[in-house]
Amino acid sequence: MSWNDGTQPPWGQPAPQPKTPPSGLPGWARKRVVIPCAAGLFLIGAVAGSAGSGGTENANSSTPVPTATVTVTARPAATTASDDEPPAPKGTTRPADDNAGGEVPVPDFVGMGLQSAQDAAQAQGFHVLSSHDSLGRDRMQVLDRNWKVCFQSVKAGEPVATDTELDFGAVKTEENCPARDEKPPTVEGGRMPDLAGKSVKAARGALDSGTSLTVTDAAEDRMVLMESNWKVCTQVPGAGTKLNGQPVEITAVKFEESCP
Repeated sequence: MSWNDGTQPPWGQPAPQPKTPPSGLPGWARKRVVIPCAAGLFLIGAVAGSAGSGGTENANSSTPVPTATVTVTARPAATTASDDEPPAPKGTTRPADDNAGGEVPVPDFVGMGLQSAQDAAQAQGFHVLSSHDSLGRDRMQVLDRNWKVCFQSVKAGEPVATDTELDFGAVKTEENCPARDEKPPTVEGGRMPDLAGKSVKAARGALDSGTSLTVTDAAEDRMVLMESNWKVCTQVPGAGTKLNGQPVEITAVKFEESCP
């Protein structure tokens, strides 16, 4: 009977050594551990988050965060004209405030174009201006450049306050200035004014707006359309008659024509 039961190496060979884990490792480390993929990612994220958190805490505690300082400088408000003061017309100058309302000698405007006269008056500080038809026809000065000054309400050289109204009597540039400034007729004392030679427009303006007025052509059977181009030849009732609301009848011809 052999003394070797099969557990010993053959004669002359060293005995086999048992397979043992590296020294110093616990027993659980000697075993192979399998971690699922999702769990592994979670574990890696947790470790990274912990490391990042620790880094932030150390940065905050060791290095203070600088604070930005913004300096705002107030800009002075721009100087503007008073809101209650209207802007000066284009091409004119406004007098200084300390001269507003003061007395200024009135320039001589006669012979100037109406537009030029108005500009010159405004440059001197006069801003209350008006104009009328010196021929008494009550025509409107639609385009001031087509009119010239024949009369002015304040004579040249007279010192007056700049808030004084200046009224210009004017005619068209191709017309001659009349000997005297003709004003539109007016009703005085409730009596009929003398309308002879006045324009139909001026005659209509002199009467009450409720007056019944009939206008006929004294020379032909024409329609009187542009009333400022027609002059009165006859009137009923006559000049000086007391007005009590009665109808008024007038005949007229064009200004370049003679009354029949």
